Amino acid sequence: MRIAVVQFPGSNCERETILAIKRAGMEAQEFLWNEPTEKLADFHGFIIVGGFSYEDRSRAGAIAALDPVMQGIKQQSLLGKPVLGICNGAQILVETGLVPGLEKNQLGMALTDNKRVQQGKVLGTGYYNAWVSMRLSEGYQWNAFTRHLAPKKILCVPVAHAEGRFVIPPVLLDEIERNGLHVFQYCDAKGNIVDEFPVNPNGSVHNIAAISNKAGNVMAIMPHPERTPNGDAIFTSMHDYIEEGYVARTAPLDYQPRLSVIKKYQTVERGHEWVVELMMTDNHAMSVENALHRTGIPVKVKRAVHWEIYCDSSVVVDKIRTTGVLFNDRKEKIIKSQKIKNPGYTTFLVHAKEDMLGQQKLQMLKDHFGIEGVQHISHSILWCVNVPEGDELERIIHSHILFNPYAHDYYYY
Repeated sequence: MRIAVVQFPGSNCERETILAIKRAGMEAQEFLWNEPTEKLADFHGFIIVGGFSYEDRSRAGAIAALDPVMQGIKQQSLLGKPVLGICNGAQILVETGLVPGLEKNQLGMALTDNKRVQQGKVLGTGYYNAWVSMRLSEGYQWNAFTRHLAPKKILCVPVAHAEGRFVIPPVLLDEIERNGLHVFQYCDAKGNIVDEFPVNPNGSVHNIAAISNKAGNVMAIMPHPERTPNGDAIFTSMHDYIEEGYVARTAPLDYQPRLSVIKKYQTVERGHEWVVELMMTDNHAMSVENALHRTGIPVKVKRAVHWEIYCDSSVVVDKIRTTGVLFNDRKEKIIKSQKIKNPGYTTFLVHAKEDMLGQQKLQMLKDHFGIEGVQHISHSILWCVNVPEGDELERIIHSHILFNPYAHDYYYY
């Protein structure tokens, strides 16, 4: 019973995953992202390991999702073979559309920036590492990964991620919950679902820790069950599912996503605009450019950070600049916005729907530097691509490598 341990550049959880597979009585074999996809047919199941594929450039899982190996795993999943994505592996499964499993694997949700909020105060964003409790949800799906788990069993497992917050459209969320696909939820030590940090470690909607597809053979889980024997039941369930003989099933959900029309970005009056550019090579832009080249799009990519500071006084803006909170003047510089709008380039402004970073920076300026008089700070990313409008630009937009429509608002800049 051979399980492929799928790794991308930046994966780092292969050892503990291999040990968990062995504890479940299965044989583990490492499988690199650039191996021939034909070899996938030799395996009975697949685990996409945690880590930071492509250093989470652009966003976690976005680049790995475009690699050919994921197309091969999609085909294997249609045969009923189990596919488990852990942490970064979960992010990759969401970005490929294998989870939650809409028609033609369309993108239907996002795993986005953590938010740690308690009693209305932002305690932090970004990477968070801790032990948490989780349990099966009410009406959970009995699937390839839940066979050996009791409904009231509480699992204590680690989390270690920066983008683990499930964001799901309400209509799709309702369908997921009706089908029991929100398999695991974060809970307290007594099993209560408390939607506040630290019980909910990342702000995930309805405390969701894992989601499966309707067929029950693909699951994306953000905590790390492989790092502790507490999670072994997930792997022994996978073993029994394979041993029983999986059945090819194609069962997409009913939800049909709709892409919104991209509008032109309008700056708000009284907003002081900063466009911040790296003085060195931007590895995020380079990785996105290389990924698009691999898909056959010959494109040049540039990237900048966009800040808007809403206040009435330029003196306050100057004070903010000296703090170094919004940019580091040893490796970044403010440029004129016109400079980013090069001829031949199309520029997108990508803004998180729930701008936790902007909120955190504003709170830091108030709490640590005593700066008052700022109503709001907005953080966005500018992506510039030099392809003409037409088929290639549409391919870039629909690849979702620059933005996830469930986590971001996006505009022409």
